[in-house]
Amino acid sequence: MLGYYIIAGLIFIVSMYVSNKLKSKFKKYSKVHLQNGMSGKELAEKMLRDNNITDVKVISTPGMLTDHYNPQKKTINLSEGVYSQRNAAAAAVATHETGHAIQHANAYSWLTMRSQLVPVVSIASRFSQWVIFGGLILMATTAIGSTVLLLGIIMFGMGTLFSFITLPVEYDASKRALAWLETENMVSGPEHEAAEDSLKWAARTYVVAAVGSLATLLYFLSIYMGRD
Repeated sequence: MLGYYIIAGLIFIVSMYVSNKLKSKFKKYSKVHLQNGMSGKELAEKMLRDNNITDVKVISTPGMLTDHYNPQKKTINLSEGVYSQRNAAAAAVATHETGHAIQHANAYSWLTMRSQLVPVVSIASRFSQWVIFGGLILMATTAIGSTVLLLGIIMFGMGTLFSFITLPVEYDASKRALAWLETENMVSGPEHEAAEDSLKWAARTYVVAAVGSLATLLYFLSIYMGRD
């Protein structure tokens, strides 16, 4: 199990670095005020109107970087540092989340696929590591341990697949956001660069999560393959 702890430790270190870098970038670009004077809420609402979407509401949610789009309730939930703020960081986040709403309205295939996996993955991810560790323990005393381990690996693999399906969803939402900000002249050159850099670091958090999940999956798979 030493290998598992090494992988987990490395993933944790890289995740913390990227997370802290994202927070640093958000703080930095929160000082880049928009010349158009629009808030995150106003930008999201205008982007919705420009895409003929009338059934999605933009609301405020507590916390920092807690922004998300809820496809069930059709709400764009913007954090306190985005909803009413008028800076490049807020513009990036608000339009990115609106990008998800547009994906939903247009039945974007990767988002549809991810949404279909959510119910199964939420259960599999919750119990996968318990099943894996149970399998590892049972392997020392009974033949059924290998079967239990394989079941846990399959469950964990579903979470890994979900992580990789999330990547095109997130990158596409950022692409839509940056394209709209530019084509509609919502930001100046420096403001656009700040928004783009913010979204790049946000995307890297998903990349780290996906790569970390894959590395862990391969580690457990190697244990299963070498069980004899």
